[in-house]
Amino acid sequence: MFSRSLLVSPSSKLSSRNVSTSNRGYSSKCLVVAEHENGKLNVGTLNTITAARKIGEDVTVLVAGAFGGKKDAANEAAKIEGVKKVLNADKEEYKYSFAESLSPLVKKITEDTKATHVFLPSTSFGKDLMPRVAALLDVAPISDIIAVKDASTFQRPMYAGNILATVQSDDAIKLLTVRATAFDKAKESGGSAEVSDVSSDDAKNLVQFKSDELKQSDRPDLGTARVVVSGGRGMKSGENFKLLEELADQMGGAVGASRAAVDAGYVSNDMQVGQTGKIVAPDLYIAVGISGAIQHLAGMKDSKTIVAINKDPEAPIFQVADYGVVSDLFEVVPEFTKQLKASKK
Repeated sequence: MFSRSLLVSPSSKLSSRNVSTSNRGYSSKCLVVAEHENGKLNVGTLNTITAARKIGEDVTVLVAGAFGGKKDAANEAAKIEGVKKVLNADKEEYKYSFAESLSPLVKKITEDTKATHVFLPSTSFGKDLMPRVAALLDVAPISDIIAVKDASTFQRPMYAGNILATVQSDDAIKLLTVRATAFDKAKESGGSAEVSDVSSDDAKNLVQFKSDELKQSDRPDLGTARVVVSGGRGMKSGENFKLLEELADQMGGAVGASRAAVDAGYVSNDMQVGQTGKIVAPDLYIAVGISGAIQHLAGMKDSKTIVAINKDPEAPIFQVADYGVVSDLFEVVPEFTKQLKASKK
């Protein structure tokens, strides 16, 4: 069971009061379920480990996949600062990280390690796996946390980030997904955790893998890029996104899009930034031709610096922007790119 108190903030730069409760007198043990790809940990796992360490120093990382006997991901996890132990589950059933296959394993490891907290990144991987694990453990999951108040109390956004909910759980096991942008990345060196092999007899292939489509790009990942340039309906066509690609390339950034641009077919949905897309918090976010719908703001308003380019001076995006340019994007963006190129000569 859990109770929830809501802290309401009318501003886009949300604030809250501190909440303090007891840790109920038990020693916390944290299990982090790592997300990885091609034998390398995804960066969201580092942020998730940071969140887990706010509970306590006893942090175990579970790495599950079909590695063919290799332990690259497990050894990488063992080097992360603050990790005490790494459990490596190498089995063909775990190859595609299907929740149907992984959930019995996570349940078993949670019980075997007597974990009091189970953390997953708030990605497609974590959001898919968490409900099944919650059902197996018979606990109420808490999703998308952005702050740890104590061992039983957490903070998460609601209504596109306009309300912060402080959630207190009485479950013996706390199951949580972590919004990566709310926590710093754990240091990738300095650790020397023990690596052990584990498995589960309950692993089954309930889902049949058909195919996947990989999009290759020299640009950084949208979720972790230092600079993000996003376009909206104002771009008018997918062809015009080349203007943003040229600008992003000058700054070593990634290219994103609003839901309106994705729905219009300008770009693919893997570029969508917002409540129903990717949550980003780069050092610099440039919104081009984006009006500033609430669901888009929910995905980028934690960016350190926001620049908006829009010809409509009443566009809501200007309410959260640190700098605004009221002008035609088809004039501003090419000039911006030109000036950046000139500065590098």
